[in-house]
Amino acid sequence: MQKTILLLMLNFISVLGISQEIKIIDKPITYDSTRIKLSLEYLKERHGIIQKTPTIQPKMIVLHWTAAKTFSSTFNAFNPAKLPNGDRKDIAKVSSLNTSSQYLIDRDGTIYRLMPDNYLARHVIGLNYCAIGVENVGSADFPLTDAQLKANEDLIRYLTKKYKIEYLIGHYEYTKFKGTSLWKETNPNYQTGKNDPGVDFMQKIRTNVKDLSLKGASSK
Repeated sequence: MQKTILLLMLNFISVLGISQEIKIIDKPITYDSTRIKLSLEYLKERHGIIQKTPTIQPKMIVLHWTAAKTFSSTFNAFNPAKLPNGDRKDIAKVSSLNTSSQYLIDRDGTIYRLMPDNYLARHVIGLNYCAIGVENVGSADFPLTDAQLKANEDLIRYLTKKYKIEYLIGHYEYTKFKGTSLWKETNPNYQTGKNDPGVDFMQKIRTNVKDLSLKGASSK
């Protein structure tokens, strides 16, 4: 009897843990009429998608690092709807829509939601229309933390329950989708070199969420 009760208690704790949502702090960046207009233009001109709302149907999660050392500096960079004049000339030539992501994870593992996760964010060329971006405060010289690794895992599990997520990639892998049906960049020569969030981090996170059977970068 005691063994049966113990098993029931363990099962209850397991179910309770699954049902509890992770802690996400909403800290929205500016998503005003300017950002909406630019997002709709981006969908049309960069992805060939015409619609009335700047929403996406998430199929993919893309992990990034910020190349900045603080949450506030990244938030302040993402907050304006338009790229600052003279900033990011490599991407400003195709759109003045500012870069952003749906989520930003601080060094201590705190998860911030910067916008509804089914709204367009400009974070990965060719795939923004179907990708949720997760930025992590850090860089190659400021390695991501164990707390961030755990937070990424928790967030990935949360999002895969909420949406029909099929893919999990690091930003450095995005060009491997060129030539596939998922790739929707109208300019075949438009791309930038990326190395975030690091190969080691992606190997660790893939090990931790192996049970979700998410696909990696396409092999075409």
